[in-house]
Amino acid sequence: MSKAVYLYTDGSALGNPGPGGYGIILEWAGMQYSKEFSQGFQWTTNNRMELLAVIRGLELLKKAPMEVVVYSDSKYVVDAVEKKWVFGWEKKAFKDKKNPDLWRRFLLIYRKHTVHFQWVKGHNQHPQNERCDRLAVGAAKGKNLILDSYFEQQNPRVQ
Repeated sequence: MSKAVYLYTDGSALGNPGPGGYGIILEWAGMQYSKEFSQGFQWTTNNRMELLAVIRGLELLKKAPMEVVVYSDSKYVVDAVEKKWVFGWEKKAFKDKKNPDLWRRFLLIYRKHTVHFQWVKGHNQHPQNERCDRLAVGAAKGKNLILDSYFEQQNPRVQ
């Protein structure tokens, strides 16, 4: 297994649902190297962006398996994995669960790595979490917002 990767994530939605975005920082343990990523969406939710940030961060890793520590302020994401709820949801085909498209996508990439989650309190002066928040909010307010197709199909906007 290669060196550990630290994955810092945050998601945002302005209106929930509303325009949303995610922010990611990838850091390699023991190295002074990091990369930042963000993307904005036209119509989505905060929880979708929190989960998508983790998914995209894991998908960006070019080698597998990797030892990954995910730092997230999302109890929704951290508890679902750490308390193993998502595996029960999977056994029941995500019946009556929100975001089944993203949870299925998460499990595909999650299983390629050794992933540990660390919850961090949001808006509590954690430097990487604060930076991810700025990236996520900036992406949500950006001009190049893309469609969250699954969410829009399930939740059409009321005009």
